[in-house]
Amino acid sequence: DEFVERMLEAARALKVGVSTDPEAHYGPVVSAAHKAKVESYIQMGVDEGASLLLDGRGLKLQGNEGGYFIGPNLFDNVKPSMKSYQEEIFGPVLQVMRVETLEEAAALPSNHQYGNGCAIFTSNGRAAREFAAQVNVGMVGVNVPIPVPVAYHTFGGWKRSAFGDTNQHGPEGVRFYTKIKTVTQRWPEGDIGDQAFVIPTMG
Repeated sequence: DEFVERMLEAARALKVGVSTDPEAHYGPVVSAAHKAKVESYIQMGVDEGASLLLDGRGLKLQGNEGGYFIGPNLFDNVKPSMKSYQEEIFGPVLQVMRVETLEEAAALPSNHQYGNGCAIFTSNGRAAREFAAQVNVGMVGVNVPIPVPVAYHTFGGWKRSAFGDTNQHGPEGVRFYTKIKTVTQRWPEGDIGDQAFVIPTMG
């Protein structure tokens, strides 16, 4: 409840504006069709029984009444069975789901059809380690709100959030343009003829 109240306060403070407004937190969506699609998902969430605590539909900016603006939206009590949760909403919509355990929290993104990124906020190192190990997504943030790594690390999601057979940036980008050569070596003491012709193992 405390999280939801604080998130509601922060969402209400967001300023929507044109792209040239340096004080705006975000601008319009890309088209009238996309605006209608986002707003249809908001209505879908309401119809499915989620609690819409903040409704950003119908936002009009003075002097830009024809713009494709959507105010911030906050849902609470969202369930995994809801279509509005199962599909991606590319708009200013935040959905809150409530769970009892860390395992339940990790299972939500793991069981979702998309697997781009997720984050955990905690001061518990064990919880962070277990969450990062369990969750089935391509990018994980620990106390990082948007888990997009810097360019020399690999960027990309899993499942339906992936495209192609390699990720972007980092080592994967280098591998795309190179051929990997594997060299397996042994340097035994004594006469090399004494060594049996066997596959090397760690034993």
